[in-house]
Amino acid sequence: MAHEDLPVPIFTTLEPVYGEGSLLDEASVRFDRLKSTFSELYGCQPDVFARAPGRVNLIGEHIDYEGYSVLPMAIRQDTIIAIHKHEAGQATKVLRISNVNPKYDTCTYPADPDQDIDLKNHKWGHYFICGYKGYYEYAKSKGIDVGEPVGLDILVDGIVPTGSGLSSSAAFVCSATIAIMAVFDVNFPKKEIAQLTCECERHIGTQSGGMDQAISVMAKTGFAELIDFNPIRATDVQLPEGGTFVIAHSLAESQKAVTAATNYNNRVVECRLAAVVLGIKLGMVPKEAITKVKTLSDVEGLCVSFAKERGSSDLLLSIKEFLHEEPYTAEAIEKITEESLTTIFAKSPTSLDVLTAAKHFKLFQRASHVYSEAKRVYLFKETVSSKLSCPELEELVKVCLEKGALGARLTGAGWGGCVVALVKEAIVPEFILNLKEAFYQSRIDKGIIGNNDLGQYVFASKPSSGAAIFKF
Repeated sequence: MAHEDLPVPIFTTLEPVYGEGSLLDEASVRFDRLKSTFSELYGCQPDVFARAPGRVNLIGEHIDYEGYSVLPMAIRQDTIIAIHKHEAGQATKVLRISNVNPKYDTCTYPADPDQDIDLKNHKWGHYFICGYKGYYEYAKSKGIDVGEPVGLDILVDGIVPTGSGLSSSAAFVCSATIAIMAVFDVNFPKKEIAQLTCECERHIGTQSGGMDQAISVMAKTGFAELIDFNPIRATDVQLPEGGTFVIAHSLAESQKAVTAATNYNNRVVECRLAAVVLGIKLGMVPKEAITKVKTLSDVEGLCVSFAKERGSSDLLLSIKEFLHEEPYTAEAIEKITEESLTTIFAKSPTSLDVLTAAKHFKLFQRASHVYSEAKRVYLFKETVSSKLSCPELEELVKVCLEKGALGARLTGAGWGGCVVALVKEAIVPEFILNLKEAFYQSRIDKGIIGNNDLGQYVFASKPSSGAAIFKF
């Protein structure tokens, strides 16, 4: 049986996930602190724990939501959730969500799976509610008797750096969803949970493509995973021996949910528009294209046929022929689609937010990137920059290469966050020290980060394990 068809594993000890040595010691301290803090806060012990890791994407940025394969790996940093379920007869029917990090205040929500999430008032606890709502929606669709909602006590310990491009939000949503499943004694195949948690995170306002959740749920120790979509499946990819990935934070944070309308969701909308326009230019009736074309993968066949008719196999041929490099105005696109953009996206409030914020749309650039990046995933080569960068990321990539990295590139959604560098295992300590001197020391001197906090911002990682449930 393929491992994506298996349920999330349940363990009674930490070793199967955290191995041995310092990583196990660190995990043991965290779980002990969770237990004691939980008891102090709620006067009881957790019923169950769930964890889900962050990730780095080795290649394949901004193509998962277009249906194309990506190649990420899980990292050792994760989010652990401890949870206790109240009995049905207990009067308190609220969700109390606390965090071991004092930076985050306790959030309280009604035990109501139909509640709306206030996207204008961004709270960290909203990510748990994404999982809560998603679990109930999915369980009901599977015919599971979910009964009357009950109160839940929750404590969170997340060490995936936020705004880093390492999918702290997906680690939180995945661990939340799995914790809720576990406390209700329910489990599903990993591929179903990967799809479910992708849909869960859309409650926060980001039009997630599914890569972050898929690798968090389906990762295996020692392997990167080639993630395919429609349907979701994972193929183990053995990475070169003698190499380690060093992840280095640029210190420019990328808050994907907060800036969705101008950054992440904007690209999703531009890709949809590029696909619809290409479909029309390649012979589809406008109404048919608007109805049937959702992603660039939907018109790939038309692009292939267009190229073949001209003796070529280049998917970009149709893009060069039918899309221009200058950004399109909404009016220019509407002349082609014969329909207003607000009508095309009428059923997607987050897309309408994009239309309100956007002044123009880069259709040529989005289509070119998606088709080119999709091809590179299978070639597994270092990819070019895809206009997601910022000065800090560009500087950090340059420093990594100068200090001996075999390759370095941004990882995640972009506009800040982290660089992932492939480094020979033997020089990792020296490489990290050189990064500190060349990039981080000036930031330490300015007080941007503390000297003792460097380990949170630059660290080595091999491919780590995926989501798990713990019952002690």
